[in-house]
Amino acid sequence: MKGYSAAQVRAAERPHLDAGEPLMERAAAALAAAIADEVGESATILVLVGAGNNGGDALYAAATLAGGGHDIRLARTSDRVHAAGLAAALEAGAQLTADPVGVAQDADVIVDAILGTGSGGSTDGAGGSGSGSGTSSSEPDTRRSAGSAGPHALRGRAREVVAALLPLLDGPDDAPLVVAVDLPSGIDPDTGAATDAVVLPAGLTVTFGAAKAGLLIEPGASLAGEILVADLGLGPELAQVEPLIDS
Repeated sequence: MKGYSAAQVRAAERPHLDAGEPLMERAAAALAAAIADEVGESATILVLVGAGNNGGDALYAAATLAGGGHDIRLARTSDRVHAAGLAAALEAGAQLTADPVGVAQDADVIVDAILGTGSGGSTDGAGGSGSGSGTSSSEPDTRRSAGSAGPHALRGRAREVVAALLPLLDGPDDAPLVVAVDLPSGIDPDTGAATDAVVLPAGLTVTFGAAKAGLLIEPGASLAGEILVADLGLGPELAQVEPLIDS
């Protein structure tokens, strides 16, 4: 598998965004399909929603899953989220929760959509553009673009929620499956470094456009679980650059 830097994926996305292609819509559809493949009917799915368009990907996926009959609970980890994605999810039947730990005790899946490749480490609403998406979280469109790389540590409410969820995942056979959106929150997309010990280990990571190099380097590789690359049509652009990892 080839692993690319956040900047390389950002550059590959740019001509598609300039052409008006709905990259977020494609990412969300792939995420929803991957989650649906992992669960039965009427699953309970907790979505941890961050400030940027990483959260937007998950919110649009949540709308699709709610429309398919799943019980979707949304836990905001930031004051600011992708407004159009949130509206779509709520209209489809998803519900907001102020008790993510309580929901997680009976959940089948936890979706980690807190931080992404362009997070810059912020989880409290000002700054940060999760999931490699740079579009403003208030824009009612379905575009994605990568933000600038920066420190990738959970902070504030996001850190508190993840720290409280970790004991639920330690040991029990019936623990919920963690699905990371693009990469586990707290992992550097280029180096795989975990800036903080508070990281939700994923059983499945659905990454967009190309595998990020950090998913193939320890400790990121061990925290990512199975890696599924969702095709966004970036192949021609990525073929022109040298990946950071070629394994």
